[in-house]
Amino acid sequence: MGEIHVQAESGQIAENVLLSGNPARTRYIAETFFDAPEKVTDKRGLVGFTGTHEGTPVTVQTTGIGAPSAAIVVEELVRLGARNLLRVGSCGGYHPKMRLGDLVVATAALPLVGVVGQLSGVTPTAPAASAELLAAAMRAAEEAGVRHFAGPVVSTDLFYDPDPAPQNTWYPRGAIAVEMEAAAVFTLAAMRGASAGCLLMVDTLWRQDGPSHIEGKGEREATDRMMRVALGALCSLVR
Repeated sequence: MGEIHVQAESGQIAENVLLSGNPARTRYIAETFFDAPEKVTDKRGLVGFTGTHEGTPVTVQTTGIGAPSAAIVVEELVRLGARNLLRVGSCGGYHPKMRLGDLVVATAALPLVGVVGQLSGVTPTAPAASAELLAAAMRAAEEAGVRHFAGPVVSTDLFYDPDPAPQNTWYPRGAIAVEMEAAAVFTLAAMRGASAGCLLMVDTLWRQDGPSHIEGKGEREATDRMMRVALGALCSLVR
């Protein structure tokens, strides 16, 4: 019956896995970009599908919101045979030149999450994307002509940040965006001998009059651009 949460059978999880926090996005990815997608798990809303893209087997798996949920899913996916894990999600943009819908290629994650501290004990950590997967993502973004920014992101446990202008805190310290799962994904992948990367579409920006958000057609188009890069990166690893 597979693992406790990712209840896929043996052989149903591909080596190349896309990690999506949102189950609706997971379904959209499978139905739009996969050939013959098969639902392989769905416990607690953590739906996952396996199919092929241009002949390459790929799984897309929901992680839920935040590092604790993502850590559970990554741990179990690796046990089920996942080797290349690429998070595809959304983020708040900190870079002053970013526009809604831009792509972020995360090189590393500042771990403002409790899970990473528990995993590493008292040892300081610097969660980072795997070199091969990071290079593949950068190459795929360039080849696809997708406007993108590369750099460290903040991984936080807080969705509703009490700071009304967090970009003023974190951008001067090198972080170009904020999200909630990458640090856990990077840390666990490194500990378990897997590769990990992270692509994010900018769905929120902070302006003088408050935050602005992407929606509707703009969100769908940004997702499609992100997926062209993500699948291009994963497929390039097996050619």
